[in-house]
Amino acid sequence: MTPPIVVHPPSGTSGRKVTAHTESLGFAHRPEDVVEFLRRAGLDPADIQLDDPNLIEWRGGGPDVWQ
Repeated sequence: MTPPIVVHPPSGTSGRKVTAHTESLGFAHRPEDVVEFLRRAGLDPADIQLDDPNLIEWRGGGPDVWQ
């Protein structure tokens, strides 16, 4: 099963695109931005594990790669 959230590879200075299924949530510039997007989408921040492969697929590097 594909995780519902995808953090796409870094795109230079504009950060990393974050999508939920096919809907764009925005561009994140740090891990806290990803958490905020997911909070706005209805998830409880206490339940968000950035390293949970069942929730988030990191493409082009994990939560420590932003450039």
